[in-house]
Amino acid sequence: MAEAALGLGSNLGDRAGHLAAALRAIDAQPDCSLVSVSSAYRTQPWGKTDQGEFLNLCAIIETRLTPLDLLGAVKGIEQALGRTAGERWGPREIDIDILMMDGLVLEDETLTLPHPRMAERLFVLVPLAEIAPDLVVAGQRADELAMALKTKAGADDCTIDAEASARIRSGLSPIRGS
Repeated sequence: MAEAALGLGSNLGDRAGHLAAALRAIDAQPDCSLVSVSSAYRTQPWGKTDQGEFLNLCAIIETRLTPLDLLGAVKGIEQALGRTAGERWGPREIDIDILMMDGLVLEDETLTLPHPRMAERLFVLVPLAEIAPDLVVAGQRADELAMALKTKAGADDCTIDAEASARIRSGLSPIRGS
C-alpha cells in the first residue's frame, strides 16, 4: 500500500458537506482508506482573490492505486459531487489535489508529484502539518514551512473552523490515527 497526502477545498454551497462527502467517497474506493484527516480551515482564496473564502483540509490515505488511477478516482469524485468546469483557481464546489505519494516524483501532462505549488500555500501546509508534521515538503518539514508561511500571513488567512471540523468528522467512519 502506498501512502498519499491529499488536499481538499470548497468555497461554493455547503462547503463542509462537500468535504465530508468527498472524504466518504475516497474512503469508499475499493483500493483506498483514510488514515487521518485534519481539521477544516477557513482560508482566503489564492490566485484569484475575488471570490468567497474556502474551507480546506488535508487527508492521508493508503491506496493500492497508481498515481494516475488515484487522480482518475478523485476527479470522478469531484464530478459526482457537482464540480463544474470553471476558471483556473476560481470558485468550486469541491477540489481534490494529490499532494504527495510515497515520496514519488512524477511529471506527467496530467499530474505532477509532489504538487508543484504546495510549499507556497498556507491552506495546504497548515492542515498538512497538523496530521503529518514530519512530512518533508520542498526539503523542509511541513510544520516548519507552515510556521514560516503563517508568520507572513494575515490573522484570518487560515483559521480552524471547529464547527465545520466537527460536522465533517461526524459523518466519517472511525479513522485510524484520529
